[in-house]
Amino acid sequence: MSVHFNPRDITWLAFNERVLQEAMDENVPLHLRIRFLGIFSNNLDEFFRVRVAGLKRAMDFKEKVIAESFYQPPSKILQRINEIVITQQADFDKTWKKIQVEMAEQKVFIKTSKNLTARQKEFVRQYFDEVVESNVIPILLHENTPMPYYRDKSLYLGVAMRKKDWQYQSNYAIIEIPSRFVGRFVLLPTEDLEEKNVMLLEDVITFNLPHIFSYFGYDEFSANAFKVTKDAEMDIDNDIRTNFAEKIEKGLKNRRKGKPTRFVFDKDMDKALLELLIRKLNLSKKDSIIPGGKIHNFKHFMDFPDVFEYYKKPIERTSFAHPAFEHGERVTDVILKQDVLLSFPYHTYTPVIDLLREAAMDPDVKSIQITAYRLASSSKIINALIYAARNGKDVTVMLELQARFDEESNLMWKEMLEPEGITVLIGLPDKKVHAKLCVIKKRVHNKTVQYGFISTGNFNEKTARIYGDHLIMTSDRGVMADINKVFNVLKKPKEDYLAVLKTCKNLLVCPQFMREKIVHHIDKEIEEAKTGRKAEMIIKANSVSDRGLILKMYEAAEAGVVIRVIVRGIYCAINQKDFKQKIKAISIVDEYLEHARVMYFYNKGAEDMYISSADWMNRNLDYRIEAAAKITDKNLKKELKDILDIQLKDNVKARILDKKLSNEYISNDEKECRSQIETYKYLKAKTTGK
Repeated sequence: MSVHFNPRDITWLAFNERVLQEAMDENVPLHLRIRFLGIFSNNLDEFFRVRVAGLKRAMDFKEKVIAESFYQPPSKILQRINEIVITQQADFDKTWKKIQVEMAEQKVFIKTSKNLTARQKEFVRQYFDEVVESNVIPILLHENTPMPYYRDKSLYLGVAMRKKDWQYQSNYAIIEIPSRFVGRFVLLPTEDLEEKNVMLLEDVITFNLPHIFSYFGYDEFSANAFKVTKDAEMDIDNDIRTNFAEKIEKGLKNRRKGKPTRFVFDKDMDKALLELLIRKLNLSKKDSIIPGGKIHNFKHFMDFPDVFEYYKKPIERTSFAHPAFEHGERVTDVILKQDVLLSFPYHTYTPVIDLLREAAMDPDVKSIQITAYRLASSSKIINALIYAARNGKDVTVMLELQARFDEESNLMWKEMLEPEGITVLIGLPDKKVHAKLCVIKKRVHNKTVQYGFISTGNFNEKTARIYGDHLIMTSDRGVMADINKVFNVLKKPKEDYLAVLKTCKNLLVCPQFMREKIVHHIDKEIEEAKTGRKAEMIIKANSVSDRGLILKMYEAAEAGVVIRVIVRGIYCAINQKDFKQKIKAISIVDEYLEHARVMYFYNKGAEDMYISSADWMNRNLDYRIEAAAKITDKNLKKELKDILDIQLKDNVKARILDKKLSNEYISNDEKECRSQIETYKYLKAKTTGK
């Protein structure tokens, strides 16, 4: 059987196209379409900072390393990326123009410096003086001076200035748009109370350019936005004199020196200024130099002002209490009696916070151990843990300092937690800790009782409102014993820590052991298929790119195993001609971010089910500490399987993942099923008993 894969980075761009499709869909509420444009833009920024930067570095690798790491030569992938991104950018620009027409129909207008009323001009001058000016630092550009330091995530104005009597000579400057301090959007006063006028911060600055540069006496100005995306790779040095946290801090400082991987600019920018910027950034034709529209750093539009009055949030987009916690019992008491499966954002995140708060107050609780990868900016999780430490509990927090783009936040949490007497673990230098685990210990009648939770997503109450995840709350002794083994390894890592993790009996743990168990489960399905008996597996993940597991899927499909896959993002598998059973693969992109990882294996009717923190990627399975929890409660297994079945029936927001990466919507004669809405109805019915 000849083996084929889709390149990982090309399949990721196909995912981002699905995000763009949501912005293009006129059935999606207008404010959400704007938000999807922001998500698309933010995704693309990170893609260039990480993946494109990595591909550019890989061009210097040896041929053998490239063959093992990439499905095609990096240079060829980069060429395809540029072609796809330019096409997607054109679709983005068309979509934004169309959305602005629809905004106008709702009397919402984005104003520029050229179309303000007299009252608005006065407001913008005053707003600039009182709020903006102190944060604006213009930097003059000259041919013979180096490019000043520029921030990766910031937006800049390129300014061309001249005097009318200087026919050919212009001077240039750049201004960083201080949206971090001021906010990107300014609401303007209007004469019509029903009309909403929004102005972007860069346009506020553009309007005030004569004031900013009044010292020079210029009378003609043009200003156009641009942004530069840098390589976000963080090199960690091997200096034995520094601890791991110090290495991370040093790596963050060095990241600022990353090489540019993409330059996006307003296509109407002054040509001489554009050429000057390209020279100063040391860009070449091989780099991603992308002309675009007037507005850049569109990620801020995820937080576009709430100016649309014609949208009422449907009941299906609200969260509700899990029925296990409706009767006023303490969360702790419920968990000690039964396992509870929370499915976010349908269920509220409150029980997770309440469980930690109860532990903080419970005099019998002796210790809390928890992992933290990405936390909310004002984390209620952290507040509960600090409260617990102040109440004399032994609290241990595993803070992953290598969580990409959250390194600074997690260093901040470390500095906050340690003075409270909390033990902060910072993981292993060569392995990210991505597992989502918590164990609480208490002593009752001279007996140790343990309970806690395992999740597919971060312990983050903010993202839990928009990320689709599962979390199992349990007091299962075997599961708690395995979580303790993971924490023992993190506290005192030894050379044989992999052997320790392999002794886990109730959790599938990475590195290595989870892969072995997945292969074992697939082999069992293959055996059943070869004998003509029922063999089936369902995989739900964010990404499926691991070659070894994809090859195992191919082997299973060739043997006749029914394989159904739900993948939000990267999916590198391709159906082969000689498969006895074609792999059915879909992607669901809707208002909530599908983030859960679930594995189902029929196993002769025993139906083994796991929820996991790990995607089917080489980095997760071999280079991270990950955990998958087996769902053993019969009712919870059925609930989780029912949710998977609902998602597999989606014919509204599901796209087919095929070889061509065409992102065609599933279309059939079945009853309409929008899985996120139907999942809400299914879970809500359990609270009413209907």
